Amino acid sequence: MIGRRLLLGAAGLLAAPSIASAQAAWPNRPVKIVVPFGLGGSADVAARFLGEQLQQSLGQPFVIENRPGAGAVIGTDLVVKSPADGYTLLLMSNTHTANETLLPQRPYQLMRDLAPVAAINVAYHVLAVHPSVPATTVPELIALLRANPGRYDYASSGPGTPYHVAGEVFLAMAGVQAQHVPFRGSNEARTALIGGQVPIMFDAIPTMREQVAGGRVRALGTTGPTRSPLMPDVPAVAEALPGYEASIWLGLMAPVALPQPIKERLNAEVNRILALPATQESQARAGAAPMPMSISDFDAFMRRDITRQAEFIRMARMTPT
Repeated sequence: MIGRRLLLGAAGLLAAPSIASAQAAWPNRPVKIVVPFGLGGSADVAARFLGEQLQQSLGQPFVIENRPGAGAVIGTDLVVKSPADGYTLLLMSNTHTANETLLPQRPYQLMRDLAPVAAINVAYHVLAVHPSVPATTVPELIALLRANPGRYDYASSGPGTPYHVAGEVFLAMAGVQAQHVPFRGSNEARTALIGGQVPIMFDAIPTMREQVAGGRVRALGTTGPTRSPLMPDVPAVAEALPGYEASIWLGLMAPVALPQPIKERLNAEVNRILALPATQESQARAGAAPMPMSISDFDAFMRRDITRQAEFIRMARMTPT
């Protein structure tokens, strides 16, 4: 028995350098970043930019894999069930912190089954309507919805997404009604808005700005505390609805058992990339602001946001599914 214990102990000692060596060599093959949202949205764009930068600095391909569906649950669950070796990462957003309240039946828990790695950025939205909507300002839209309770629909990129929460909080604060029409991604929702199938939508400012300039949609307000520098002539929704604010933020997570050295290396690389002047310029053009954080700060930020999203959901009387 003593001999067997000695052999097991020796095996453990031999395995430890092997694990440490694998961590030190990371990455030595392509890394996959799973985006649980559709092509062309804020998360997809951020993942592709970050992947290119990480590939340059770490010397291995960072492959983007879009796995949309079920309010980001499908792609997220894929990452949860992946090996915690640093070769499968998750590009996540505040959809995930909202889902902690909205989707109690999801097969994972965010802070139990995934590890925070790095925060990326934060951005605001624009409230846009189809030109057929007889409202040119936020107060006019509120009056229209109040006079026609439940008659108008609004599109989002899916249940629990920041655009969905933005819409429900807007309706709750304005004391009006509209029907939520979820799509599989921002592109599908935006196409429905431009085509007039759904008359109202909250969406990313840079993407929608092009549609506004082309006269295909009308911008009524942006969702930051002040006007957006990308659309300075468009009032903030808060000018008509004091206290209203809605944003989308993005981050990087991994299976919970990811070794600390790999987490720290990824966090340092992402923060270095966010500090580059070229990154800051590209983020400004995209209407976003870099959000560098340490791993522990990002962990605390997400836990606070889970509580914050739960408060929004209760205020908007959104029904968990």
